[in-house]
Amino acid sequence: MRGSLHLPVLIFFMVLHSGHCQECRNAKASNCNECIQAGPLCAWCKDPNFIKRSEPDHMRCDTVYQLENKGCKSNDTVYPKSWQEVKQNLTLSSTKDQVVQLTPQRIKLNLRPGQPENITVTFRHAQGFPIDLYYLMDLSFSMHDDLDNLKGLGQKILEALKDITDAAQIGFGTFVDKTVLPFVNTNPEILKNPCPGKNIPCQEPFGYKHVLSLTSNSSLFKAKVSSQKISGNLDAPEGGLDALMQATVCEHIIGWRNVTRLLLFATDDGFHIAGDGKLGSILTPNDGKCHMQNNYYTNSNVMDYPSVGHLALKLSEHNIQPIFAVTANMLKTYQSLSEIIPKSVVGELSLDSSNIVSLIKSAYNNLSSKVILEHKNLPDGIKVTYRSKCGTEFSKLAARGECDNVKINDTISFTVTVEATKCISPQAFTIHPLGFSEALTVEVETMCNCDCGDHNLNICNNGTFSCGICSCKEGFTGKNCTCNLGEKTTEELKASCRKDNSSSVCSGLGECECGVCNCFSSNIPGQRIYGKFCECDNTKCEMYNEKLCNGHGECDCGNCRCEAGYEGKACECKASYDGCMTARGTKCSGRGYCECNTCKCIANYETHLCESCPSCPSPCRTYAHCIECYYLNSTGNCENQCENITRITMADHLNGAVRCKEKDSQDCFMHFEMVMKDGIEQYDVILQKDRECPKRLSELQIALMTAGSVLLLGLFLLLFGKCLTELNDRAKYRRFEKEMKENSKWIGPENQLFLKATTTVANPMYDGD
Repeated sequence: MRGSLHLPVLIFFMVLHSGHCQECRNAKASNCNECIQAGPLCAWCKDPNFIKRSEPDHMRCDTVYQLENKGCKSNDTVYPKSWQEVKQNLTLSSTKDQVVQLTPQRIKLNLRPGQPENITVTFRHAQGFPIDLYYLMDLSFSMHDDLDNLKGLGQKILEALKDITDAAQIGFGTFVDKTVLPFVNTNPEILKNPCPGKNIPCQEPFGYKHVLSLTSNSSLFKAKVSSQKISGNLDAPEGGLDALMQATVCEHIIGWRNVTRLLLFATDDGFHIAGDGKLGSILTPNDGKCHMQNNYYTNSNVMDYPSVGHLALKLSEHNIQPIFAVTANMLKTYQSLSEIIPKSVVGELSLDSSNIVSLIKSAYNNLSSKVILEHKNLPDGIKVTYRSKCGTEFSKLAARGECDNVKINDTISFTVTVEATKCISPQAFTIHPLGFSEALTVEVETMCNCDCGDHNLNICNNGTFSCGICSCKEGFTGKNCTCNLGEKTTEELKASCRKDNSSSVCSGLGECECGVCNCFSSNIPGQRIYGKFCECDNTKCEMYNEKLCNGHGECDCGNCRCEAGYEGKACECKASYDGCMTARGTKCSGRGYCECNTCKCIANYETHLCESCPSCPSPCRTYAHCIECYYLNSTGNCENQCENITRITMADHLNGAVRCKEKDSQDCFMHFEMVMKDGIEQYDVILQKDRECPKRLSELQIALMTAGSVLLLGLFLLLFGKCLTELNDRAKYRRFEKEMKENSKWIGPENQLFLKATTTVANPMYDGD
C-alpha cells in the first residue's frame, strides 16, 4: 500500500527532472506568442540583450533549463502554466433545505495547450433526493391480461417511491405502434376495434399517447391508469422506441424536474428499430425532437423509428434512467439494449405484472448504487480523462469515472484531467453523474498569448517594445524598426534576400533587413556564415586525412582554396603536371584538366591523356561540306567556313588519322583523312586524291534506254499472261478426264437418261385366266 501511494510522487519528480533533457521544438518562433504555442515545454526570454544583433529571435525560445544555462535570468523567463480557479464550491449536504451531492459546482480553467490540469470532484449520495418516475406502458393486445393488475398498482407504486424519498412524483403514458401497414391493420372497421374479441373493450391503435404529467397525486394517477383500454396491432414488435424518444425530449409536457429521473418501460414484446419504417413506406429519419399535439405523437406515421444509439444519446442528455420491466421471454433482448444505454436496468415482470412495485425498488437501488461521472458538450480541442477513487486507491485512466456499490452517504472522488490540445476561444462544458441532476460547469480558456509585463524601453524607433523584441508600425520593418518600406512591401524586400524563388530568406541562416541579409552568428566554434544570401560558410568543404582541405587550404563557400604547391578538391595532392603533358607539349591534349598529376577528361574523351573519343560520332560526315570547299574552292578561304578544320599536306601527315570517303553535293566521292589536334573539335585534314565522279549519259541514251525498258516490260507481261492461261486450261482438262473415268457407268445404255420408256397397265378385272 505504501509503495503504491509513493508511486505517483515518484513519477511526478521523474517528469519534473526529465524537463532538463526534453526539448522545445520552437519551429523558428519569431515572437513570444508563437513560442508558447509551439509546445508545453517552451519558454521565452524577454531580456532585450539576451541575443546578439546578428542572432535570430527564435533563439529566445527554448526550455527554461536551456534559457537559464544561456544566461537568461529567471525573472526574464516567460513560462505560463495552466491554473484553475474555483468559482462555486458548496459543501456536501443532505438537509431538507438544501441537498448537495457534487462538489465543486463551477470552476474556471486557464490551460496552456499541452499542459493538463487536474480537478478533484467529490460525490456523496444523499438520502431522500427527489425522484420523478414516468410510467410508460405497452397497450398492445398481448398486455390485456396485465392491464387489470396494473390499474390497481398505482397507489402502491407511489407509496414505494415515497419509501425512498418524500419528494416523489409519478406520470403515465402509453404506446402501441405506427398506424400503417404492416404494423397495424388499416381496415376502417378493424381500426375502430383492433382487438380479436368483440366483447373486449378496446380503443383505436396509436403511436404514443401522453396520459398524465408528473404529479404527487396518487388518486389522479390511479384514475388515469384505471381508465385505460387495451388496443391492438398486427406484428409482434411494438413502437416502444418512438414512445421512449418522445417521453425523453418533451420535457415541458412530461413535467420533468431537475431531480433524479426514472422512466419505467413495461412491455411483453420486442421493439422496432431504425429502418423498420421502410416497411410502411416511412423513409424520413427520426430527428429526436418533440412532436406532440393534444398529448399524441403527431409524427408517428411520418418519421422512422429512432436508432438505439440516438435514443441512448438523448436519454443521457436529459439525464433519464430507464427501467425496463419485461417478461421472461424478452429478458435477453432488453439486457442487450441496456448494455448500450448507460444507467439503465432490466427487471423481469411476472406474468400478471404484480411484482412491478418490488421491481421498481430493486431497479432504483441498482441505479443509485452505481455512479458514473462523464462530460457532455465538450469543446473541440479539449481532452478529458478520469481516475476514480471508489475506495482507497485510484483506478486507471478512463474515458469516464465509474464506481459500483456506492451506498447512501458514501463519499467517493474522481480526479478529472483536462488538457487543451490547441488554442480555443473561451468555452464551457459540464461534468455530471449520470442519473443525477447536479453537475460541475467547467469554464475553459487557453493561454496562447504572452503577458510579459514590459516596461517602456525606447529601443524601437518606429514601433513598440514587447517581450524583448520590437513590433514595428505599418510601413516599417527590421530588428529595431529602422527600415522604411516606402512603396515596397515586406515580401518584395524579402525577395531581394532570396537566391531564387525556391530558396528560403537568407538561406534560413540570416535575417533580411531592408532587402539585405544579415547573417546569423554560428553556435559552432570557428564557423562563419557569410555571402550575399548567407549561403556560404567556412566549414562545409571536403575532408582529407580527417582534416578540412587536408590542412593545406582554406574553405570558401564549399570549395577548397589550396595554398601554393597543393591542388585537388581537398588540397590532397602536391601540384605537378608531368603526368598530364602530351608529346606536343599540351596539357591533357586540351580536352581536360590536370588534377593530382592525372588527366580528368571532359565529355566522352578517354585514354590517359584525353587523346581520343571512341564514343563520339565520326567527324567524316559532320565536316563533309567543309572538305567539299577545299576540293572546289581554289582560293583556299575554306577556314572561314569551318574554323575547326585546317588543311595540311601529305608531308605533314600525322599518325592516328581517320580515313574518310564521303559524297559531296554532286554525288562525287571525296577521299580524305582527319587528324584530331589538341583541343575540342579541332582537326587537320589531308586530301588524298581528286574526287571520283560517275560518268553521265547523254539525253538520247537515256531516251533509248527508257523506250527499250518499256518494250521489254510489255513483252514480259504478255508472255506471263499467256503462260497463266495455258496452265489454267491444262488443269481444267485434267479434271475433266478424271471425272469421265470415275463416272463411266453413265456412258451408253447404262445412262438412265438414255433408257427406253416402258408402260405397264394392270387390269383389275383380269385375273389371268
